[in-house]
Parts: sequence; C-alpha cells; structure tokens
Amino acid sequence: MSRTAPAGPRGAALGTAGLVAFAALWEAVTRTGLVDGRFLPPFSRTVAALGRELGDGTFWSALGDTLTGWALGLAIATAAGIAAGFVIALVPYLRRATASTIEFLRPIPSVALIPLVVLVYGTEIASVLVLVVYASFWQVLVQVLYGAQDVDPVAEETARAYGLGPWARLRHVLWPTALPYLMTGVRLAAAVALILAITAELVIGAPGLGNLIAVAQDSQAVPEMYALILVTGLLGVVVNVGARAVERRALAWHQSVRGEVPV
Repeated sequence: MSRTAPAGPRGAALGTAGLVAFAALWEAVTRTGLVDGRFLPPFSRTVAALGRELGDGTFWSALGDTLTGWALGLAIATAAGIAAGFVIALVPYLRRATASTIEFLRPIPSVALIPLVVLVYGTEIASVLVLVVYASFWQVLVQVLYGAQDVDPVAEETARAYGLGPWARLRHVLWPTALPYLMTGVRLAAAVALILAITAELVIGAPGLGNLIAVAQDSQAVPEMYALILVTGLLGVVVNVGARAVERRALAWHQSVRGEVPV
C-alpha cells in the first residue's frame, strides 16, 4: 500500500509551518516595498483588521449567512446526487438515456446562471442555494456513477443468482462499492459549495461574507477586505479538514483508510 499524505502531529506541524511561512512572506513583500502597501497591506495590519471584524456583530451575522447557504446547498446537492445516482445506476436504460444530458449540463459553470437566478429569486438566499446546489450536485452524481461502474460483475451476478432484488443489491453490493467514490464526491462538493456561496454573495449581493468583501472593496477599506478574504481561506481549510475526518470515519473499514500510514 502506498503512503498517503502525512497525517497526525507531523502533518499538522508541516501545515502550520507552511501558513507561517506564507504570512512571513506576505509581511516581507509589503514592508520592503516590493508591493505597494496601499494595494496589499502588511499581514500584521490585516490581522489587526481581522481582530476588529471579529468584534463586530455584522461579521458574525454574515458568517452565519454564508455557512447557512453552504450547509443547506451541500445537503440538498448530496441528497439529490445520491438519489439520482443510484436510481440511474440500478436502471441500465436510464444510464444510457441520461449520459449525454449529464455530459451537456455538467460543464456549464454555475456563475453562468447568475442572471437567471437574480431574475427569478433576486438577491435572497434562494439565489445562493440554486448556484451552490447546481455546482455541487454534479460532483456527487458523477462519483456515484463511477462507483456503480466499479461494481464487481461476479458479485452482481451472484446477487442476482441468489434472487436479491434491486434494493437488496443496492444495500449489499452497490452501496459498499460506491461509498468511497461517494465520500470523495461529498468532499469535493463541500469545497465547491463554499466557493459558490461566497462567489454568489460577492457578485449578487446576497447577505454573507462575499457581500462584506464587496462592501469593503467599494469603501476602500483594503485591510478589512483582505481580513475577510483570510476568513474565507480559513473556512476552506476547516471545511476540507472536516470533510476528510468524516470520510475517514465513514470508510474506517475500507483499505484506503486502513492503509494510511502516519509519518
């Protein structure tokens, strides 16, 4: 079994060291004048601005709006992707009938739908949800379909020979095979959902961190703008770590997780 990415204390230490190096480089390029401080304030000033934001109730309200749109959108997309993926996988005719439609719709970027969702839903959270669900749904659906393709034909034929119906085959054959793919899809969808939630708020003006970033930019509050951008990056780290933790827990029985070697 090949070694995976560093895990445990050493992996956390390396990740922290990378963030510290990035912060030091940021501070250096602005303090030495390589980058104009008017456009990129020093890291220390940005952190100070972040401290002020943390003491403002508006920030926490915006953070709650962003997390609400992200969580609801991800939940809807995951449920829809799982349901649609397994239905298509269990009915061969549907797989053939929907293949071209999926390949046509999947590459369409969610941001291309912004004019439509604004026209229909305005700048409310519903617009954010539509964009988040659309982008995240394909991540889950495609992974479930890949998992269905990986089912061992011998196991499938054996299940049929023993008279297992569609739901029994789903539970005992398809689900264990597709679960690792599904968890990968959910992890990817979690990151995509966060990106789309913030992008929608930034472009549409829906309540959330993206809207606060746009307001800070328009008011020339550059340190506050970068502070909010830092928050979005930290949210991405938290989402990724959380998604990986859920994935490891759900796949504790799978060789891909049991074979991880902490270093």
